[in-house]
Amino acid sequence: MTGEGVPVLFIGGLGRSGSTLIDRVLGETPGVCSVGELVFLWERGLLADERCGCGEAFSACPFWTEVGVRSFGGWDKIDAAAMLVRQRGVDRNRYIPLMRAPRIAGGYRRRLQGYVEALRRVYASVAAVSGAALVVDSSKHASTAALLANVPGISPRIVHLVRDPRGVAWSWSKQVDRPDGGAGAQMARVGSVRIAVRWQLYNALLAGTRSRGAVLRYEDFVERPEHATRRLLRLGGLTPEVLPQFVGERTVVLGPGHSVAGNPMRFRTGELAIRSDEAWRAAMPSSRQALIRALTFPSDLIYRYPA
Repeated sequence: MTGEGVPVLFIGGLGRSGSTLIDRVLGETPGVCSVGELVFLWERGLLADERCGCGEAFSACPFWTEVGVRSFGGWDKIDAAAMLVRQRGVDRNRYIPLMRAPRIAGGYRRRLQGYVEALRRVYASVAAVSGAALVVDSSKHASTAALLANVPGISPRIVHLVRDPRGVAWSWSKQVDRPDGGAGAQMARVGSVRIAVRWQLYNALLAGTRSRGAVLRYEDFVERPEHATRRLLRLGGLTPEVLPQFVGERTVVLGPGHSVAGNPMRFRTGELAIRSDEAWRAAMPSSRQALIRALTFPSDLIYRYPA
């Protein structure tokens, strides 16, 4: 387990639950640096050279270039493909039991040690380059949340983000362009039954990783975003008197950021009115809503999602 170090606020949960929105709002706080979904650093940043949240290709982004220099002497000094293989050898849901007791599995421990040292360098460099007192990582994966407990030099806090499973399923069913993935690229689409099963699994796994964290419902965030933002910042150790990003009760101003990956709204800048996306209530057939309710019962009641 890590001791005190670079404070990292990790947003975990199933995709399409609002993590990018929350990440962006938090990242506008002075002293906070949000990096988007750092879990995709090797794959989408270094190997695919997709666009950073600032709009530049990853390789052309001054922020990430400096992070690479501080971390490894430059990104060209590491083998990104090999790093991705290392990641896949340690950061999977099936490895969570080994993360909690790595000493019992020598092979896993050896793989883990090399990978978490690389992460330590990246998080430390992000904090140094940005000058931030808190790093926000919205990678979401339950396994990555568990993995952070083994990264030396960081102090992780887990935000377990939950959204109504019907809203999550509806969002996964929609066709959404992915502007950072090249011409014609779209975000993945997954059927409602699979999403309902994933919703159950992710929430169960995250519930076991948040000993130093909190649960946040997407619906509560959009209802009182400034209140929720202050709550999350306190979890990360910050208590700012003023949140300059809020120019209204539910309106924020977003500047360019340096997110590695995430929902397309990570490229959004300017004024943004925060509203709950509940189009699914009218657009999703009642039979599908009932099926999702049946598959997620009784967990949806635990997280206060009535019929």
